[in-house]
Amino acid sequence: MSIINQVIQGLLLGGYYALLACGLSFMFGVMRLINLAHGSLAVVAAYALFVLADRYEINPFLGLIAVIPAMAILGWVLHRLVLERSARSGALIPLLSTFGLTGVLDNVMFQSFGADTRSLAPYIDSLSYDSFTLWGDISIGYLAALNLGASILLLGALSLMLKKTALGRRIRAASEDPDTAQLVGVNSRATYAIATAISMALVAVAGAFLAMRATFDPYTGPMQLIFAFEAIIIGGTGSMWGTLLGGLVLGIAQSLGALIHPQGFLIAGHVTFLLVLLLRIYVQTSFQNLLTSLRKKIVE
Repeated sequence: MSIINQVIQGLLLGGYYALLACGLSFMFGVMRLINLAHGSLAVVAAYALFVLADRYEINPFLGLIAVIPAMAILGWVLHRLVLERSARSGALIPLLSTFGLTGVLDNVMFQSFGADTRSLAPYIDSLSYDSFTLWGDISIGYLAALNLGASILLLGALSLMLKKTALGRRIRAASEDPDTAQLVGVNSRATYAIATAISMALVAVAGAFLAMRATFDPYTGPMQLIFAFEAIIIGGTGSMWGTLLGGLVLGIAQSLGALIHPQGFLIAGHVTFLLVLLLRIYVQTSFQNLLTSLRKKIVE
């Protein structure tokens, strides 16, 4: 029964990882760009919600009404001032730019709020600890279930938007071939800016659940980036449902690792990530070697 409970708790934890990773996965799928400031931006959203709750007594869920558009505008500005300009210089410059942005954001938050840990749990009443029982000793936290539901809803909405809407078709066209998309009337520059704004709106939701389910401080962001990156690699880059799968697998691995050894929580997740990465590299290399041998036989 304890193993079943750990798997269920791992699925719930994986819902958070999937939510955390969906903005990063979306940005990479559209622009082939990894935003190393992703985790720190989630913490920025968490602090914004904390300020609204602590100073103005605004419920964090209501606070999202203001923080989500604010983060979307920040994403649009980030693209215009940093990502768009740095992407013209190759793939390395955006990584360095967002890495530098991480340092700036983390230290600004430290100067503004200090090193004390904060949490939004006191501002959501009993939602932070209430749970219901499935059977036996297996309990499901309401907040964890809400987190998983939000992950599925947002990832599903993103997938439908990309497949069924005009904006989604423009985003897919720009991600495949921005120059050709320009020829058929798609403004790739504006499309990328909108995609970054959507990604930052998703980051705001992830930051809210980060702050409600746990504590955070100015330097929490880099570890959240690692979790998001691992979920994306496990599930497959650029795939919305793959991101959900990757988050769930990562959550289950960490949960089972904690069952095996007290220090196995993080180690099990990292090992799972490395095994999947090595498997992907092996399969890709084998496939390329097979194609090469087939071409040689055709030529002969």
